[in-house]
Amino acid sequence: MIVERVSYNWAYSEDIPGSRCGPEDGPWPRPYQVLDEDELWRELRILAKPQTAQLGEDAKYKADSINFQPSPKTKTQDRYVVTQLKVNERLWSFTGVFDGHLGDVTVEHVAHHLPIIVREFLTKAEETNAGQHTAESISELFNKAIMAFDDAIAHDVLDLFGGSVDKLADYSDAQIREIINDQHKGGRNWRKARLCMYGTTALVALVDPDHKNLWIANIGDCQAIMVSPGNNAKDWKIEVMTTNHNGDNDAELERVRNSHPGEPECIKDRRVLGALAPTRCLGDIPFKQPPAFTRRILYNLFPGFHNTSPWEEFLVRNQTPPYITAEPQIIHRRLDEIEPASSTPLSNTPLPSRTSSASSIAKNMFRSSNNNSNTNTKATTAPASPLPATYSPLPRFLILASDGFADLCDGEGQKRIIESWARSMVMRNPLESVTDSEPGSRQDNMALRLLRRAIGGEDRFGVSRVLTLDMDVAWIDDTSIVVQTI
Repeated sequence: MIVERVSYNWAYSEDIPGSRCGPEDGPWPRPYQVLDEDELWRELRILAKPQTAQLGEDAKYKADSINFQPSPKTKTQDRYVVTQLKVNERLWSFTGVFDGHLGDVTVEHVAHHLPIIVREFLTKAEETNAGQHTAESISELFNKAIMAFDDAIAHDVLDLFGGSVDKLADYSDAQIREIINDQHKGGRNWRKARLCMYGTTALVALVDPDHKNLWIANIGDCQAIMVSPGNNAKDWKIEVMTTNHNGDNDAELERVRNSHPGEPECIKDRRVLGALAPTRCLGDIPFKQPPAFTRRILYNLFPGFHNTSPWEEFLVRNQTPPYITAEPQIIHRRLDEIEPASSTPLSNTPLPSRTSSASSIAKNMFRSSNNNSNTNTKATTAPASPLPATYSPLPRFLILASDGFADLCDGEGQKRIIESWARSMVMRNPLESVTDSEPGSRQDNMALRLLRRAIGGEDRFGVSRVLTLDMDVAWIDDTSIVVQTI
């Protein structure tokens, strides 16, 4: 009889990265299971479900993604999307991360439908302008698509009652309940109303078919980070491209206050109406419509609010809505004008002894994973072999991450973690790979490797604590990451 030996250790709240775990979550210490390297990667892949996709009309570019929450009793409210939008037989790349709150209904809706709406707007613009676009026109289109998408969430419900909140006075509560609780008829109206109860931040990136332009639209506190190579493999430029739209941003709080003069409690405890941390979101209709919308429609929705007291605490401050907006921060970059490293010396990088041209090395380094691979090999140190003095330019990376990633990195540690990750991606032998028998579970997934750096890197005990801590609630924030080569 073989008895499996399991090693346990003890953790304190200060040992867990991020802000979810505190002394109040005791008793401490709490047990966690110590994993060996193979077990650690296996558990990380099971929890994060890494995926890989090829992007671009010639499949030249790669996007890796994960969605991570180690607590088995907690359902993640993060989502991501990696897709391509076919417009007049040409492919636009569309990627994004979404951080839902209060529930996953609205974030699920946004992740599924927002790419469709953007594609419809692009298609209409193609028909109108015969393909003649400018960077400014696409930025404006991106803005309009997102705003129209958010506006429809509330108005699809209001249209059931004459199109405005004022028209609700013409309906009794019983009539409203009959209209919105139509589950016995398929639940079309019920699903529309439910979308209004929840919200999500959004960070989406759009790349044109010629791969010359990048647009980023940010709503909330996710982050877009450009990682560009310098003159050598140890020199990387880390640029946070987005601004957080939440209570930590004084400019955002001041913007809300200026929109509601004479309402000192429009911002309370650095939260909108004392309740919501993000200042820009999709959904969250109780912060965008008069209180009658919530009290007459959402309070009559079944199943709905079990306890209306928390909602009343901020609805009494709701005098001149909207208090939050879905207007995105739009950023445009010319990809063909960002100068890459033209000659990158990596003469100390170990390579396999077999002959391999410099150009094939560069291609193999970031080739998309073969999801049908059943190979299971361990990485070994290859014999040292000099690399030619220069080879093809290193790629740029675009990281899209929900705020759970920044929380894990603990502020100033984020730049150090990303730099370390970028160096590891390049210095790692490009022909070595560690695979698992499960399709799509390659250990060289860029997002998965970045996640590991954030939760402890080479500290096997630290990573084990994050993966196996014994708690009844989530001990880290939900974390979604998309990493794409651009």
